[in-house]
Amino acid sequence: MSLFAFDDLFRKQGLTVIAGIDEAGRGSLAGPVVAGCVCFLDNEVIEGINDSKKLTLKQRETLFNEIRKHAAVGIGIVDENIIDQINILEATRLAMLRAFKDLNKNVDLILIDALEIPELQNIKQKAIIKADQKSASVAAASIIAKVTRDLIMNSYHQIYCNYGFNQHKGYATKQHLEAIKKFGPCPIHRQSFSPVRELMLF
Repeated sequence: MSLFAFDDLFRKQGLTVIAGIDEAGRGSLAGPVVAGCVCFLDNEVIEGINDSKKLTLKQRETLFNEIRKHAAVGIGIVDENIIDQINILEATRLAMLRAFKDLNKNVDLILIDALEIPELQNIKQKAIIKADQKSASVAAASIIAKVTRDLIMNSYHQIYCNYGFNQHKGYATKQHLEAIKKFGPCPIHRQSFSPVRELMLF
């Protein structure tokens, strides 16, 4: 079944306006968690939509522009300071809530990768494991979130050039861990995450 056909199953149940939500950066050691929310207009179909992790950089960037042209898009960002205050799970939900509010559209159903958003209990939601590999709306949201976050991390590289944020985007690569050990954490590191906290003590 194609990703767009998956969404059509819900439309056949009368849930015509569907929004998909996904996040990027949940497992990163630095920077924000970013959520995307996408609602395709008039059952628009865009060729090549897939889970962002299965796409090349060029494919993601091309699809990012196509999605913004042909769909309603919302983006939610929660920075590392809030992540440290409320934990990454709650920060992820907050980013998703912000993305939905930024969409600014009445919908019949929200499809979400693995989570539900308690603040939106008045709207029908469906949490789906690996939704970014099943639903076109969620896959598109994953692309929006990933490309947006990559741009943010690239900009941070210009400020904190010792860490290689333009390459690993803040994830726990060997290069990144060695940079934290050598230079210590910088202001965008999530100090509540154990690898960062342990290297701070080191």
